[in-house]
Amino acid sequence: MNSTDFIVIRNDLQQCKVIETQLPDAAALPADALLVKVTRFAFTANNITYAVIGEQLKYWQLFRAPEGYGIIPVWGFGEVLVSKHPMIAAGETLFGYFPMATHLVIEATDVSKRGLRDGAAHRQEVSPVYNAYARVSGDPTYAGRQGDFRALLLPLFMLSFLVDDFLAENAFYGARRVILSSASSKTAFGLAHLVHKQGISVIGLTSKGNVDFVSSLGCYDEVVTYDQVAAIPAAEPTAYVDMAGNSALRESLHRHFGTQMVYSGRVGLTHRASEPEEPTLPGANPVWFFAPDQIRKRAKEWGPGGIDQRFGVAWAELVPHLPIWLDVVERRGPAAVREAYLDTLQGRVPPDQGLILSLAE
Repeated sequence: MNSTDFIVIRNDLQQCKVIETQLPDAAALPADALLVKVTRFAFTANNITYAVIGEQLKYWQLFRAPEGYGIIPVWGFGEVLVSKHPMIAAGETLFGYFPMATHLVIEATDVSKRGLRDGAAHRQEVSPVYNAYARVSGDPTYAGRQGDFRALLLPLFMLSFLVDDFLAENAFYGARRVILSSASSKTAFGLAHLVHKQGISVIGLTSKGNVDFVSSLGCYDEVVTYDQVAAIPAAEPTAYVDMAGNSALRESLHRHFGTQMVYSGRVGLTHRASEPEEPTLPGANPVWFFAPDQIRKRAKEWGPGGIDQRFGVAWAELVPHLPIWLDVVERRGPAAVREAYLDTLQGRVPPDQGLILSLAE
């Protein structure tokens, strides 16, 4: 049996192709291994971020590819075709971090009723969250359209949740408002939804073409286009959460707000326009927000299940909005996946669209 893999050139993401790789025979699988069919996965601008910073954060190590190429990680669902683990049955459904491929071999370890972990040696240098798989067979909240929304937004909303928690823990650094770039992105509007509920004013920065969508979400107090940022009143303390990764925009905002820029957090790279060398800017020093650090901190402070419980409440409050905010679009087959990938890479996917893909025809 072969796997169909979608691969990209690591240092030239525009270059991509589909290859076939041979899978081990069922009899040749080692003890405790699983052969999993990747049934469907979400693809968003966040996956492009994984590729852009794949070297720094070791995402390219997760799924093996030919020299110079990489397989972009995606969140989605898999069906266990063959199991060599006594506690896992063929036919089970898993939710987690998969390759853009039709199949994956998982070395199952730390197996419990709720989940398992891939213990493959080459996957151990990343955050443990990327090696964890939930066992979701029969769970209606992971089935059908609810499952699609989870694949599209659950990992992104966890990032939104952690940034909101970090800002709230630090009393928003004294800011009376939060500015979010790339306001149409799923991570941004998830964060806007959480911050808005706390009574903090939220300003969304977006392109002219996305103004109507961002305004329709109802979680931004004000929507401003990128060419109008200098018109935002600069007299009160402001926190900036940068989803865009645009160096020129960040510099403009810092110079406009000066010392009133009390927090500047870098979260995403949707614009892929960061310069390696940036000048010293007025106001707070721009810093990367690293979600695993906040997870470790809260896991220690909140105890077992503390993060899951609080996040579950936040997710349940978000879910009713999702069918209103997003249309799920499904595409199948290598040609459709390639088109969806290039559309996302070039920013051609409408913000109200959520892509669910499969390399299987």
